[in-house]
Amino acid sequence: MTDDELKALVASLAVDSKALREAQKATDEQMRRTDEQLRQRMQHTDEQMQRNDKKLTEKLERMGITLGNVTNNQGDVAGAFFFNSLANDTHLGDIYFEDIEKNNHKRRGQTEEEFDIIMTNGDAIGIVEVKYKAHENDLDKLDRKMKNFKKLFPIYQNYKQYGAIASFHINDEAKKEALRRGYFVLQRSGDVIHTESGDHLTVL
Repeated sequence: MTDDELKALVASLAVDSKALREAQKATDEQMRRTDEQLRQRMQHTDEQMQRNDKKLTEKLERMGITLGNVTNNQGDVAGAFFFNSLANDTHLGDIYFEDIEKNNHKRRGQTEEEFDIIMTNGDAIGIVEVKYKAHENDLDKLDRKMKNFKKLFPIYQNYKQYGAIASFHINDEAKKEALRRGYFVLQRSGDVIHTESGDHLTVL
């Protein structure tokens, strides 16, 4: 390669390098503008979502509803339904109870529980755990309350103790497990209660 050819090659490489730098600079600038546009759009979307959330919250508040108390309201509805129904017909299966009370909060020493519904007669107690929608972990709560009841109310030490889960909605697995554990299952059927029990009942 002659000197002239080498000079020409170096010159062409310099031109190509300059063109590449300019192209890269243009690409970087385009990406910067794109990023800025995307950031502005995301900011606009976030602001719009905040405005929509605020409007929804204000609308719910005008209706007397807050997102935090929807579940509590459902629980109150279920509790009122089952208490009123059981007050009119104080049976769990074939067992008749004379008295019924609700929302009994009791603490004794380090043990503390709240019982949704307690039913009593001369020799038996019915403990009813009420849920708008029941899951298997609610059965664990009922297990614990069944275990702690006589610790909190030793006057009933010699009474037979039965448990029940009452719910508007309970899935098949939770229902099967409740029956397996020996509990009554109470479900809403229109304006009345449909009661089921398994082959054996747990009696404490």
